[in-house]
Amino acid sequence: MKRFAVLQLSGCAGCEVALLNAEAWVAQYRLVYMPLVVSAEDVPEVDVLLISGGVRTDEDLYKLRRAVKKAQQVVAVGTCAISGGVANLGDRDDVRALFLAEKDRPHVPRLLPKSHPADAFVTVDLYVPGCPPTSELFMAVLTNPHDFQASKVVCQECGRQKLKDVKPAHLLGFQQGEVLPDVCLINQGYLCVGSSTRGGCRAPCPRAGHPCVGCRGPSDVFIEKESAAWFTSIKRVFATMTNVPEDEIERGLRSPQLALFLFQFSDYADNRTVGGGYHPRPKEKVL
Repeated sequence: MKRFAVLQLSGCAGCEVALLNAEAWVAQYRLVYMPLVVSAEDVPEVDVLLISGGVRTDEDLYKLRRAVKKAQQVVAVGTCAISGGVANLGDRDDVRALFLAEKDRPHVPRLLPKSHPADAFVTVDLYVPGCPPTSELFMAVLTNPHDFQASKVVCQECGRQKLKDVKPAHLLGFQQGEVLPDVCLINQGYLCVGSSTRGGCRAPCPRAGHPCVGCRGPSDVFIEKESAAWFTSIKRVFATMTNVPEDEIERGLRSPQLALFLFQFSDYADNRTVGGGYHPRPKEKVL
């Protein structure tokens, strides 16, 4: 039986919960390390190492470099491991100065200057974006089912109908208005970015009436392009399907509600290692 481990760095454990919600791997894999549920001193030799969370402390970096040496395949799962996640948004100079000033505090890991994705330090074999990735995506990594087929974009998995004769004049807020069933959220005035976001999640958010915020990252069409190409594409979609002014769309795309995930779109095309080198993420390595 193959062995796998989950290395939890700085994150919320949402990816681990998604993995535990799945069951198909139980018959094929033995989970030998995951601090959330499996007690172990250190990561042992494994076939697959799943990395969740961002590299935020010196302890994270130490554990990461130590663990990848014992794995045949290294997989970064979730937004934090791929782009730094929520902690990456808190990289304010005054906050860093506060924590770094007390260098000798016992039992508290020292913060690195910034939160980094895993591949800023080590080589990653596969990327599984999502916040968190769905249980099915975890199974696609661990069991490689023959019938798994990810759509190119979230829109293809949503199932909502696009209407040519309904064009809203303004955007609605994320928690405003009554969502109509079966009608495209863009037609209803919601800032949904599923048309350019990587598929494979089966669109749980837009199916439930919540706009896609792009947690799966860019689709293959944009994954090796600058983020400006993605912004141009989504604005073109809204220009076709709505009468919302372009400047209103621009403000919405750069709003705090979308900042958590949309910043990662640029990470794929211009991903830099800590040493300053270029570390691309080719689409062939992204599930």
